[in-house]
Amino acid sequence: MTYDPLPARTTRRRLLYVLAATGGLTVSGGLGGAHRATADARAAAPTPAAPVRPEAVPTEAVPAEAVRAEALRPDRAKADEVREEFVHAWEGYKRLAWGYDEVLPVSGRHREFFAKGHPVGLSIVEALDTLHLMELDTEVDRCVSWIKDYLRFDINADFQVFETTIRLVGGLLSGYLATGEKALLDRCADLADRLLPAFTSSRTGMPYRYVNLRTGRVSGATLPLAEVGTNILEFGTLSRLTGDRRYERAAKRALRAVVERRSSLDLLASRINVESGRWADRAGIAVDPPADSFYEYLWGAWVMFRDEDCRDWFKMFAAALKRHQVEWVDGLLWFKHVDFRTGALLNRRQSALSVAVLPVGGDDELAADYYKSWTAVLDKYDVIPEEIDYRRLEAVGRGNALRPEYANCAFQLYWNTGDPYYRTTAWRYFQNLKEHHRVRDGYTVITDVTRRPMRKGDHCPGYVFAENFKWLYLTFSGTPRFDYAHGYLSTEGKVLEGLRRNGATGDD
Repeated sequence: MTYDPLPARTTRRRLLYVLAATGGLTVSGGLGGAHRATADARAAAPTPAAPVRPEAVPTEAVPAEAVRAEALRPDRAKADEVREEFVHAWEGYKRLAWGYDEVLPVSGRHREFFAKGHPVGLSIVEALDTLHLMELDTEVDRCVSWIKDYLRFDINADFQVFETTIRLVGGLLSGYLATGEKALLDRCADLADRLLPAFTSSRTGMPYRYVNLRTGRVSGATLPLAEVGTNILEFGTLSRLTGDRRYERAAKRALRAVVERRSSLDLLASRINVESGRWADRAGIAVDPPADSFYEYLWGAWVMFRDEDCRDWFKMFAAALKRHQVEWVDGLLWFKHVDFRTGALLNRRQSALSVAVLPVGGDDELAADYYKSWTAVLDKYDVIPEEIDYRRLEAVGRGNALRPEYANCAFQLYWNTGDPYYRTTAWRYFQNLKEHHRVRDGYTVITDVTRRPMRKGDHCPGYVFAENFKWLYLTFSGTPRFDYAHGYLSTEGKVLEGLRRNGATGDD
């Protein structure tokens, strides 16, 4: 879930669906990732059974769990095809850009993401747990060796705190959980220590946008909401693995500072000045970037760490969202943008990133309805445009930066419900991905989804190796290396809980 590209991309955002009828079952990504079912939800209600074909045994004669298990049976042929396409993209990166941040697969060049002239092997770190889940163990070893030999963070350059946290801190954490290689955890803690001045230098506790990794100098006082509050999952996990509570405390203080500045409607705007604590705009945009993952991480802190403050804050904001922003147009569900102080309408635009973020606090039906809204967009364009005017499903942002959110959402809903509809639509997304984004040396972005043939750009974002193919593979594979009952993924698709190492859980 990244936004504000470096140099320019919008926060991806996503990860979070609170989807059980009891209000306790979550899946996400995201904010970007798949969330585990909470223990209280599992105890309160059985998992809903998937539809059974007419020729099958009547559902009343078969336990619900058995029906769901049948519906969730792995589809190895499709999983293998997804894996092959990931390998196609990965081989292009290795051939053209190994050790650099991102590959430009059309021109055969490469680029840095964080700071020009300072590559940190971003795509390598992004790919670690995907390679593990797909049992590409030789490639995992290759990546770990590169990190041990070359990855250092004593860099005299400004790094964006949000992107560094969800991509590098998160990637090193999930890589460590997958492999047990202590060098990855050591690199992760060193990087987090270099990010902490962004939090500790701030009077309000909300982090500055940038920090120089060598000097600790901070900059960027006005930043998007998601960048303020998308830290606690990575920092909380790191605190638990190291026993150092500084990381989680810093992230929690930042969240609290935002919550205290909510409007009388219990809505938040989208940009804030971390020095003055004053809002820089009035746009309540909720599920859209650059606010999206802020809400995901509130719920995530409850699911992963049992943080009751974050649970209560999430429920408060989810209730306000439903009161002030839900809108139906031609039978499709959307979330209008409003003035966060008055609730007055601002616009009816929606970002493709929002498809995987629906913090509705236990409203499974509403979550499914929102997915169907975006399926209507997929039906119209084959590849979902960056932004639409939802009154006419009109593309107002015509590109597609290889967005993974739709596949992310399909995985979440499929493994929650067992409904084959989500596999069917995920497979259509995958076929369109292959048809329109695939090039000789990997996968690339689309600059205009409304034209035929679609116009291709020249960029494969690092998150492709963390997300698109991972969500699809998890949907079809049933891989034994992931605990589907308790797994939890971040907004960047990093598995922070539920990885298994050759049959053992990753945190054993």
